Amino acid sequence: MYKRKNRKYDEIRKIIIEKNVMGNSYSSVLICCGNTKILCSASVEAKTPAFIDENKMGWLTAEYNMLPGSTLSRKSRSTFKPDSRSIEIQRLIARSLRAAIDLTKIKGYSIIMDCDVMQADGGTRTTSITGGYIALELAVKKMLKKKIIKNNPLISKIASISAGIVDGKVLLDIDYQEDSRAEVDFNIVLNEKGEFVEIQGTGENNSFTQEQLFQILETAKKGINELFIIQEHVLKGKN
Repeated sequence: MYKRKNRKYDEIRKIIIEKNVMGNSYSSVLICCGNTKILCSASVEAKTPAFIDENKMGWLTAEYNMLPGSTLSRKSRSTFKPDSRSIEIQRLIARSLRAAIDLTKIKGYSIIMDCDVMQADGGTRTTSITGGYIALELAVKKMLKKKIIKNNPLISKIASISAGIVDGKVLLDIDYQEDSRAEVDFNIVLNEKGEFVEIQGTGENNSFTQEQLFQILETAKKGINELFIIQEHVLKGKN
């Protein structure tokens, strides 16, 4: 049976977050989850996509990219069009972050969240969501300070984590080595109320029982609640 060397089965990796790492960005966060490192930066534009009535609401979207040196073998740049995996991930990030905000309170404005993977060791999409929320809240605070918007549009914090089954054991926050041998793999997004925003799960190499599913969800909730505490500390400037 697989045994973790440096942490318990239900223990998240070490999280290090630095705010405002890009001077020209509206807001930015460098989030490190173990050996996974992602730069999340927010931009604000005074326009919305054509399908949005700017008199009624604003919009939030996301872009996700893996830098060439982020993996062991060079990742080619998506010069013209992101690959299908990146498109799927950036849609997940955008959907998750839209669950954090009342778009009717940012009428006429778009927030674009860029998530660039500097180093990948599993959990890049979940880490992007967790760090992206911090960058989003920092951007909203700046919009309020500049009186671009009148009322705080944020509804709830959002965070995300992975969980899976390796050698029959439920593991929280799986890294690349664990992910590559996982029988079952889940990515879970929650709001601060404990409500599910999104669940992505599949039996990679095996099926799973309802009991195992419930165990995965409860284990993920535990980890995400820890992430909410970390987010709050970072936003209050405690680390």
